[in-house]
Amino acid sequence: MKKFLLPVLLLVASWQLTAKEGMWIPMLLEKYNLAEMQEKGFKLSAADIYDVNNASMKDAIVLFGRGCTGELISNEGLLITNHHCGYSNIQAHSSVENDYLTDGFWAMNKSEELPNPGLTVSFLEYMEDVSDRVFKGTEGLEDEALQNKIQENSERIKSEAAQNGKFKTDVKPLFYGNQYFLYVYKVYRDVRLVGAPPSAIGKFGGDTDNWMWPRHTGDFSVFRIYAGKDNEPADYSPENVPYQPKKFFPVSLKGIQPGDFTMVFGYPGTTMQYWPHQAVELTMDQRDPDRVMLRDKKLEIIGRDMEADRKVRIQYAAKYASISNAWKKWQGEIKGLERLNAVNKKLEYEATFRNWATGNGRWENEFKPVFENFDTLYTEYGKYIKASDYYSEVVYKGVELFGQAKTLNSIITDIEGNQEDKAKALRVSMKKGLDGFYKNFNQPTDEKLCVALLPTLVNDLDADFVPAKVSEIVHKYSAEELINKVYRKSILADRTKLEKLLESGSDKQILKLRKDPVLAIFNALNFLHETAISPNVKSLNAAIDANMKNYVAGLMEMKKGQAFYPDANLTMRVTYGQVEGYKPRDGVTYDYFTTLKGIMEKGNPEIYDYDVPERLKELYREKDFGRYAAHGSVPVAFVASNHTSGGNSGSPVVNANGELIGVNFDRCWEGTMSDIMYEPEVCRNISLDIRYALFIIDKFAGAGYLLDEMQIVE
Repeated sequence: MKKFLLPVLLLVASWQLTAKEGMWIPMLLEKYNLAEMQEKGFKLSAADIYDVNNASMKDAIVLFGRGCTGELISNEGLLITNHHCGYSNIQAHSSVENDYLTDGFWAMNKSEELPNPGLTVSFLEYMEDVSDRVFKGTEGLEDEALQNKIQENSERIKSEAAQNGKFKTDVKPLFYGNQYFLYVYKVYRDVRLVGAPPSAIGKFGGDTDNWMWPRHTGDFSVFRIYAGKDNEPADYSPENVPYQPKKFFPVSLKGIQPGDFTMVFGYPGTTMQYWPHQAVELTMDQRDPDRVMLRDKKLEIIGRDMEADRKVRIQYAAKYASISNAWKKWQGEIKGLERLNAVNKKLEYEATFRNWATGNGRWENEFKPVFENFDTLYTEYGKYIKASDYYSEVVYKGVELFGQAKTLNSIITDIEGNQEDKAKALRVSMKKGLDGFYKNFNQPTDEKLCVALLPTLVNDLDADFVPAKVSEIVHKYSAEELINKVYRKSILADRTKLEKLLESGSDKQILKLRKDPVLAIFNALNFLHETAISPNVKSLNAAIDANMKNYVAGLMEMKKGQAFYPDANLTMRVTYGQVEGYKPRDGVTYDYFTTLKGIMEKGNPEIYDYDVPERLKELYREKDFGRYAAHGSVPVAFVASNHTSGGNSGSPVVNANGELIGVNFDRCWEGTMSDIMYEPEVCRNISLDIRYALFIIDKFAGAGYLLDEMQIVE
């Protein structure tokens, strides 16, 4: 494949596009975006947003955990993010006796804040275009040799920037490998839960309202970052002190109006704006429908058991939310792409590109092969990715006992390979992990998942993608027999026996587990996936990406001087727009804000997700809104035209003065296809109005002392 390395000038858009679309690189705002931002009302400089020599907004923003954003709101390390971003940590602290998911949690002083093992926040120290260094020595190389050299150079760059482990580093491709950036992070490892509203506020509306507008969800939680006495990262210790940030956001009580400038600053996850029509068609017609169908089954089973048993509801709350989030998004994505006639729009765009390439005399030899490759590659890819999606939803993220089987299989493999030390260490690790696994595991639920999902995989996939042994078992046994003769016959279904075996069982006893029925099914499935499915998916993905690199390089040339931004890849980006409602369909117009009044209108004590807390009703009845009132009530959420994606959850939404006005938490359902194709008229990000968060902290929770830490702008 021919390698393209274009000047930065071609890689970032000019500001001819409206501010409604685009996820922009913060270090390049001065050159390409600032003028438009200021025309739309922004009153600060590019250096106020991103500066490596002085404190800037970037220093008040963190990558929260592995896929959310958070922001600092005090000089004592206080951090706000979404409730759904902190959900698994809140759930981990919850039990039937202390149900923080249902009741909420608020530390009334620093000594009551709860540690969260494994939770980290990452501050970006700086980013740098390292394309020249990544491509050094790649001249004349192709395919695997080219990728190996790029990987070798990237690892060297990362190692040098890490400064012997002081920083976490990453080198990521932009524009499908036409450009590379280095990202250097400082990672803090002591992050404590300060407060979270009850789920009836933080998750109000549940899955019914998820991805929807109007929205009335108080989707926020509060954490605090701790550091060593030198303000540097440190493992959890009672001796640690609150982190003192270089920068934190002032919090605005001034409110918002239609047309107000808004900026979202955070870590959008993944977008696919430059996909060819074949990829869009595959997603619409196969991948999204398959995954929605499989998750329908999982959600029905888990949801029914959660409704029937309070303990199960706590055990599976975070799992259910994780499953349902993408499930609903994919449904909206299908509808949005269909409404936009997305495949035909892509075909029209590709025809425009062909005309441009033909006019330059480059079509026949340079770009026609690229488009022919897309046809061939996606035809083949469709077969393997279907199998991969089923295995992902059924084997690796479906039947939970298979996860335990995977670890046990590794122990057996190490014993067979005479890796005694590895096997022993893994046995100790697995035994230690049993408490965590079984705390959030309900065997009757998993049994139902097994008998619903396993036959679906067997019956829906081509025989080449299903082990004969597994197919035989599924067709031989009824659902009841599958539970009694397979699932319950496994040692994995008996914690006591499993724990005893891991603690004192001989290697010979463990090796006998090759015949364990659940382990045997998992091993057969896993072996086929790892030998016949996953390698083909990986190789086809690599070939598609190589093809995309050439296509996108051509697009960048065609779009020289026009708007062109890199797809999101969980690196820091800026998007800007304005406060505005939208018209989702004929005859319907949505306002730009919601209030506490709407919560009372939706409230229903018979439905868990709409059971409004009595204290909130009391505050509403007495109109005890304090300084947070607006529109005769308390503002709850608002929509704006910022182009966001997964990963932007928890991102700060700031006004023209750089003051925090909201916390981004969702997109409207009509716009969920925006990762693939953006529609300015209906794509809206949904944000928590910061005034509602302060109202809940102060008036509802009685934790107003936290506001004393903040810089409140009235």
